[in-house]
Amino acid sequence: MFSKEIRKGIYWVGATDWEIRNFHGYLTQSGTSYNAYLIVDEKIVLVDTVKAELCEQMIERITRIIDPSKIDYILSNHVEMDHSGSIGKVLELAPNAEIVTNPQGVQGLKRHFKKDWKFKVVKSGDSLELGKHQLHFVQTPMVHWPDSMVTYLPGENILFSNDAFGQHIASSERFDSEIGWDIVHQEAKKYYANIVLPFGNQVKKALDSLSSLDIDLICPSHGLIWKDYIPQIISEYCRWSDNEADDRAVIVYDTMWKSTKKMANEFCYGLKEAGIHVVMRDLKSNDISDVMTDVLNSKCIIVGSPTLNNNMLPTVGAFLTYLKGLNPQKRIGVAFGSYGWGGQSIGQIEDVMKELKWELPFEIVKMKYVPDDEELLKIREIGKSLGEKMLEDKRQKEK
Repeated sequence: MFSKEIRKGIYWVGATDWEIRNFHGYLTQSGTSYNAYLIVDEKIVLVDTVKAELCEQMIERITRIIDPSKIDYILSNHVEMDHSGSIGKVLELAPNAEIVTNPQGVQGLKRHFKKDWKFKVVKSGDSLELGKHQLHFVQTPMVHWPDSMVTYLPGENILFSNDAFGQHIASSERFDSEIGWDIVHQEAKKYYANIVLPFGNQVKKALDSLSSLDIDLICPSHGLIWKDYIPQIISEYCRWSDNEADDRAVIVYDTMWKSTKKMANEFCYGLKEAGIHVVMRDLKSNDISDVMTDVLNSKCIIVGSPTLNNNMLPTVGAFLTYLKGLNPQKRIGVAFGSYGWGGQSIGQIEDVMKELKWELPFEIVKMKYVPDDEELLKIREIGKSLGEKMLEDKRQKEK
């Protein structure tokens, strides 16, 4: 239960959740951490708390540094319960502490906890004197809740970024370089794809607001602290917020009697012939939160389902519902599938792509019962043509 001093007088005092594997529908194979930070100055500030069930971890870490009753401020950058869940327990130990949050944060905390706590309300441009240090506040609404806010500590050049730049990783290490770029980048990508993706315009505004700051550490509320890879992750956030994707394809499908799988394979072969990197994701064996990481990366999204009871297979319907909520833009889409008599599923898939305003360069591809060799070859040719179109679009863009 040791804390980690990240700067002199500034500590990580959060909690590690080694066992969690589902974070409201998001598969967290690597667990997660709930990061809280303690600033010890003339005034003592606890920056966010942790999920209520893990409060004792945080309290023990704080107690190794100071008497918790000496906490003057509890800073709530975001009211979601994985960050605010322990505020009540901290206030039992530090009854004179004020909660520092923005107007939307006050509303959210009152609705969550039904308590008349002592609030210090701040907004963008406000600051809070601690002694040697001063906190500056920047509201970042809808990154990813209306109350979301980041806090900057000049002098130390620390950005307490809340859910921005987070990753779901349980680890004994605290800094990005201790894990390595490949792992921390992959988890940050998955986090963005499943949580932050719908809010690209708001992310761009937030990045603009923070662009003039000197930042030496980014301290998110989940995962590793960014220290050595700050330029890289900011660059990625700029790309992701603008819905820029690589010239890659992902084929997402489910199948009943393997006819739709055969079609998926032919799309894959054709795209590869054209020189496109492609991955295939069978929804029977791939979680939708992992598939969304591929979607974030990929310019072309190909989705297939057979028809069941005049509809898609439930796995494909669930994926498309999830996809619509996350709202990836600037994509190329193709819908395909096999059918017995109705064939409605393929048109339903395309309807979702139309709602997302994706480019649809080919008509839906549907095959009755089992496709023959000639039909499979046609699908391969469509895949190849699709890949060639992607490469031509890339050449035109680079001119």
